[in-house]
Amino acid sequence: MIDFYTWTTPNGRKVSILLEELGVDYEVHPINITQGDQNSPAFLKISPNNKIPAIIDRDNGMSLMESGAILVYLAEKYGRFLPKDSVARAETNEWLMWQMGGFGPILGQAHHFLHFNPGKSDYAESRFRSEVARLYGVLDRRLEGRDYICDDYSIADMACWPWVSRYEWQQVNLADYPNVRSWYQRLLARDAVQKGYHVPKHMGEIPQG
Repeated sequence: MIDFYTWTTPNGRKVSILLEELGVDYEVHPINITQGDQNSPAFLKISPNNKIPAIIDRDNGMSLMESGAILVYLAEKYGRFLPKDSVARAETNEWLMWQMGGFGPILGQAHHFLHFNPGKSDYAESRFRSEVARLYGVLDRRLEGRDYICDDYSIADMACWPWVSRYEWQQVNLADYPNVRSWYQRLLARDAVQKGYHVPKHMGEIPQG
């Protein structure tokens, strides 16, 4: 059993999608970051950086923070969605790290300046709009002729997809990135992706791309 501490964000949805794909038992503990739940002493014991998501594995009592680390841990524990072959594994980790180090953080900044605080900084809006376009271009080129980011559906896809699901916040038209759009809709058709999107609560219709 996995105790899953999360909220309705792309980083949280990475893990809920994986948990649904794995079909393992997990209990959801909503951490309402708009009300400051992430700063409670109880949650800080689990996630010292006061960020969601986090998990506790009841099998061994271990707590773990950071979405990328959680994805790797669960994929290794259950033997799915992370290749055992060293070359394929490195490639999957490469794109997982690309999401963790660039795609997610830059899109998060775009949300801050373009969606939540428009008009506050022309420079910031221009910078992050440009970098968002560059990163979508990287992903679009990677997906040329591919169904998934790597050879098979993996945690790299699960890490990137929830960020793309907020394309409207990023002022992105997915029609400009046809390979990304096809991949996005391909994953959207998966039951586990749809279920994972609505953890810890239902958020209305998922953007269709």
